[in-house]
Amino acid sequence: MKKITTLVLLSFTIGTTQAQSFIQAYQNRANMVSQTNITTSLQEFESFGIKTTGTANNDNALNWIKNKYLSYGYSVSQISEDPFSFSYLGTTINSKNLVITKTGTVYPNTYVIICAHFDSINGPGVNDNGSGTSILLEAARILKDIPTEYSIKFIHFSGEEQGLYGSNHYVNNVAYQNNVAQIDIKLVFNLDQVGGKSGNNNNTIKCERDNGGQTENNAESNLITQQLATCTSLYSPLQTVISEAYSSDYMPFEAKKEVITGFYENIQSPYPHTANDTFANVDPVYVYNVGKAAVGALQHFAVATSATLATDEISKSSESLKIYPNPVKDILKIEWSKETNFSIEITDLSGRSLLKTENKKEINVSGLANGVYLCTVKTDELSTTKKIIVNK
Repeated sequence: MKKITTLVLLSFTIGTTQAQSFIQAYQNRANMVSQTNITTSLQEFESFGIKTTGTANNDNALNWIKNKYLSYGYSVSQISEDPFSFSYLGTTINSKNLVITKTGTVYPNTYVIICAHFDSINGPGVNDNGSGTSILLEAARILKDIPTEYSIKFIHFSGEEQGLYGSNHYVNNVAYQNNVAQIDIKLVFNLDQVGGKSGNNNNTIKCERDNGGQTENNAESNLITQQLATCTSLYSPLQTVISEAYSSDYMPFEAKKEVITGFYENIQSPYPHTANDTFANVDPVYVYNVGKAAVGALQHFAVATSATLATDEISKSSESLKIYPNPVKDILKIEWSKETNFSIEITDLSGRSLLKTENKKEINVSGLANGVYLCTVKTDELSTTKKIIVNK
């Protein structure tokens, strides 16, 4: 992925958060993102070496991704390969995109596309773009059996580094034919270079909006990107800035006036497109946190069910817990049907404890600044956490 180095950034504000509600079931699934799985995927991605489009390493990476989906329980009929060819430096290159389709319950013919490229140049590309690839895999694993109103296409593109060849082929030969839409696309959510640099303070993610090109889709892209920022704040510890979409696999969709958004690392690593784009130089915890944000946002975009699993102890306890009003100005009230001792802790999104108390059902939060916080209620056996918004 190639990025401009100077961007106009807009700070995320509390007003954006108020436009969307926190959904505990979405948080529970975002919490299912596994640091172990992320780390393993990044390391396995590295093991395939330089994955230049058209090489055996690139093919091996595609097969590895395909086998991951099969191991998650996706059927062969849900997985399709999209072969394409292009001429590059006088040579004909052959490659494939990989497309996995999860059918929606209400709008099965309307698709939320979440995508990332898996090719690399000059190095193994663990950040660019093993990071996005690993998050797509986790999102697909977690949401496999979760009903969503809209269908989801998980797309792994090849040919990105040489010039968006894979995504161009998909858009102009599958999604569109002779400029006529073949599928109804709700939006495209792209993940590219979200690994950060090891040792940096990787606590912020760029949310990319369309602010040029085909101007007809700019307003909706701005809205969707603000929603992406809100989901990031609600379901992950990351802060957000708003940035511009540029030179990745969402651009061929943008040219067809589709609505696009995406994630990109905030502090740009110097290692992509070099031999040093390795596991040792990325921040796996940052990828994990971006994964939580992506799973939360994807549920929002595809409208996942808010029902929780009966086996989820956190959701069991939360069913009998009420924390209100939310947003709150000064007094936060707790209603819980359990007759037992309990403790309450309010933290900021980074986990810093701000307030602790026990067995109180009215808590004065007027000393907290406007913002989003976590309220955790615990007994000896159960624990449940809810997001609260302080807005005075």
